[in-house]
Amino acid sequence: QVQLVESGGGLVQPGGSLRLSCVVSGSIFSIYAMGWHRQAPGKQRELVATMTSGGSTTYVDSVKGRFTISRDNAKNTVYLQMNSLKPEDTAVYYCNADVRTSVSGRRRPYWGQGTQVTVSS
Repeated sequence: QVQLVESGGGLVQPGGSLRLSCVVSGSIFSIYAMGWHRQAPGKQRELVATMTSGGSTTYVDSVKGRFTISRDNAKNTVYLQMNSLKPEDTAVYYCNADVRTSVSGRRRPYWGQGTQVTVSS
């Protein structure tokens, strides 16, 4: 059993910052890629940022230069630093991680429950 728990969401004014955190716990043998997705009302879930276990990152164009993904492998935690927030960043943010739960097991994706980010004046 693997659990992902996000924190750090909330209400922020345009131009403000938030830092999301996601802790992975449970039966973990190895964690591979970790990332963040978001889903705004009436829209499909979209990839925001990912980071491989080796540190390579990808971002959706709309957040490049404003958001930064990072991870602390010792703490099984991934972060998303969000700066210069805009109203269009309003969404539920979900973290995900590719996890192998045993040496003989297969890696598979796990998801958190989501944390609400609202950007409004």
